[in-house]
Amino acid sequence: MTRLLASNEFIVAACTNIFLVGPMGAGKTTIGRHLAEMLSWHFLDSDHEIEVRTGATIPWIFDVEGEAGFRRREAAMITELTSLKYVVLATGGGAVLNDANRRHLHQRGTVVYLETPVSMQLERTAHDKNRPLLQTLNPQQKLTELLNVRDPLYREVAHLIVPTTSGCARDLAQSIIQALNFS
Repeated sequence: MTRLLASNEFIVAACTNIFLVGPMGAGKTTIGRHLAEMLSWHFLDSDHEIEVRTGATIPWIFDVEGEAGFRRREAAMITELTSLKYVVLATGGGAVLNDANRRHLHQRGTVVYLETPVSMQLERTAHDKNRPLLQTLNPQQKLTELLNVRDPLYREVAHLIVPTTSGCARDLAQSIIQALNFS
């Protein structure tokens, strides 16, 4: 179910934080909450933190500031949140587009890529109006385009890749903990 991309010794040494990356609909928030609960760590979601601090929704920020404005806010948030200790952080699907974000994520904690096929993403996000990039006539095509660009970046930053095609969120969180030698 899991594939290690680095030695366990590195992962354990660097594991004062767990950062979840992957496409929208991968389960980063749900799995992240379970991980944090199981580890007795703090859970954070970078998109949620942006909304709380700005008092605006992600779709509103996209509408007013465009994707570039949102990405600037996201980069500042990733810089701040990755500086904390003993957190499980669910990142936005596009957080890996920024070089500095990838560097901070990779150097400041253990990065877990929740690998999810487009078909599953589409099923999980079909009715979600809070995903500005999916407000298009062909969401499947958009998800495919996004994954084609982002998948190599997720793989580049990841210490661990976990396919999300089988098992519930709690089971996936448990498998991550086992792969990181916490159990």
